[in-house]
Amino acid sequence: MHQAARLEFERVMDEFVRWHVVPENERSPAPAWWWGPAMAVVDDQEPMSSTWCAELGLNKGTGFADGARTILALFVEQTSLTGPQDFPSIAEGADHDVRELHPQPSDDSAFQP
Repeated sequence: MHQAARLEFERVMDEFVRWHVVPENERSPAPAWWWGPAMAVVDDQEPMSSTWCAELGLNKGTGFADGARTILALFVEQTSLTGPQDFPSIAEGADHDVRELHPQPSDDSAFQP
């Protein structure tokens, strides 16, 4: 397995653990940024750590491919996207400050008549 793919999947697993401990009714939808790292290891049969297998509910010695498919299965019936401010818990995200976007002056100088 390519080292970069392993590091990215490791990050996903760390986030998955944080996400999974949040009660299901308060948990945000699975974040779309997990998709790429899971796809990068979807064909890798190298065994995952027993800790990751347990976190994903898989048998000890299961390969990265099955772990990736377990992560990807989270998206099957998902109908909304998670913003970084809403991860891992919707309740946590509700307290964030709303950033107001103010209109900016138009720069029409690039479009001379």
